[in-house]
Amino acid sequence: MQIQFVGADRTVTGSMHHLIIDGKNFLLDCGLYQGKRKEAFDINKNFDLFKPKDIDAVILSHAHIDHLGNIPTLVKNGFEGPVYCTNATKDLAAVMLKDSAHIQEKDVEFVNKKRKKQGKNLFEPLYTTSDADNVLPLLTGKNYNEECEIDSGITVRFYDAGHILGSAITLFTIKENGRLINLGFSGDLGRPNLPILKDPEKIPDVDFFICESTYGGRFHDNIEGTNAKLAEVINRAISRKSKIIIPAFSLERTQELVYAFHKIFESSKAQRIPIYVDSPLSTNATKVFREHPECFDEDTIQFMKKYEDPFGFNKLTYITDVEDSKRLNDLEGPMVIMSASGMAETGRILHHLANNIENEKNIILMVGYCAENTLGRKLIEKEKVVKIFGEEYQVRAEVVVMNSLSAHADSNELTNYCSGFDRNKMKNIFLVHGDYDQQQKFSERLKSIGFEKISIPARGDVFQI
Repeated sequence: MQIQFVGADRTVTGSMHHLIIDGKNFLLDCGLYQGKRKEAFDINKNFDLFKPKDIDAVILSHAHIDHLGNIPTLVKNGFEGPVYCTNATKDLAAVMLKDSAHIQEKDVEFVNKKRKKQGKNLFEPLYTTSDADNVLPLLTGKNYNEECEIDSGITVRFYDAGHILGSAITLFTIKENGRLINLGFSGDLGRPNLPILKDPEKIPDVDFFICESTYGGRFHDNIEGTNAKLAEVINRAISRKSKIIIPAFSLERTQELVYAFHKIFESSKAQRIPIYVDSPLSTNATKVFREHPECFDEDTIQFMKKYEDPFGFNKLTYITDVEDSKRLNDLEGPMVIMSASGMAETGRILHHLANNIENEKNIILMVGYCAENTLGRKLIEKEKVVKIFGEEYQVRAEVVVMNSLSAHADSNELTNYCSGFDRNKMKNIFLVHGDYDQQQKFSERLKSIGFEKISIPARGDVFQI
């Protein structure tokens, strides 16, 4: 049995791990690498460490693009097996993959107009909506805590990760050569007390654990103060007649913010202002949320009993039509415009930023993790000049960063989760999905609480079990 690390190794994007058991090949996630465009395209297009046609099944932790977004390319290159995931992830994956393909097609179309005029070679999308459609019959949904045999002697069981709707911590039980091996894969681990979702679920003790480490050395603000800070931003926008532009992941972050705004307005902490969710994906993802209340925590269940729909209220508008999106440019503030992507790399958010970033009365609210080299990271780091669609813009709008809404466990929360494992049984913890400096800090914390073997694999590293 071997584990080969393929993606999200010493970085936070492109999650992909290759598990080889008794001649069978499995992928844990198959995510898009996000970063510099040419580099990302080359990494995503080429599977140089394995052959897609040799993969027997994909086990998918959740429906974020950096975890599932490259499955269409895998299928294009010969993969035909099942993709195992939770039922909520199955429903969200269909929405996410189609949207990812549509955005790629539209972005390439937009860029190619300029390149054609300049006499340059035209770009092609990584995959098309037709390629995304080919993935849908392969999606195989399972309930949380349902045992699923993916091959002879190999079972998986999904536990609630509390990260996004349908996210899972996966427990593999493997019988090989007369021995029993338990392997855990955290996917992306959520946080206790996040709005809407249940807290992360503890899995049984394991021999090996592949653990994310996004915030391995960082600490989040207290989530209890989130709504008060949001209310402050809203009230500041009201006084300045600002537009609040929020690059928000269409999946989870948008629904959390809508839910938070709903609570703020109901409690009269801020006057109601128009809120526009300008994203077909966000609109479709919200429909999936409404279909999976089994994932909601008790507070959200009680809120639903009073207001029926936590994701819809007065002065909230979901926008899908592109002409309606363009009309937002002509409206006066105060207002909130939420649009994808959360890292501000693709989609309608780029147009909203281009139209509002040089107005000093406006506010850009950053509410999630952004990978290195993305536009979102540059805004978080308060760069004065940024490029949007290849053109330079002065960042004159106020940039506000809030990390309390992060759906990733921070250093304390990661350490607390791992502390529940039996140190004597644990043979190795593999740290993935984190910048190298964060992984080193998290490794030291794990060693300080009694774990002896911690590995930080680089891309291509293979570990024999």
